[in-house]
Amino acid sequence: MDERKRHKQGMKLRRAVLGNAHVNRARAKENSFNAPFQDLITRYAWGEIWARPGLPRKTRSLITIAMLVALNREEELRLHLRAAVNSGVTRKDIQEVLLQTAIYCGVPAANSAFLAAEEVFAESRQR
Repeated sequence: MDERKRHKQGMKLRRAVLGNAHVNRARAKENSFNAPFQDLITRYAWGEIWARPGLPRKTRSLITIAMLVALNREEELRLHLRAAVNSGVTRKDIQEVLLQTAIYCGVPAANSAFLAAEEVFAESRQR
């Protein structure tokens, strides 16, 4: 696949998972400094990895949530918690993954993740 096709496929999947509003905000902030990074994540994170047929989107989403807990990347965790529903993830699924992270990532990391998830869930109820 050529890079233009990979970018197009990546942008379509990125929008499907993260939502148009998030992608539009990211693109509006694009400039000569961060444009190469935006292109990279669109082509490779979304057009290459997320587009692979080996795992369903729901599984990729849950794995991503677990890794973000492990890495203590709260802002990105919140983004993927919001986006998870677009991949078919339920709150129960997220609860199970966060319980699993308590064992393998530590209770403090899971505690922060549960708090973030509750806040994200509360935001979505207000909409």
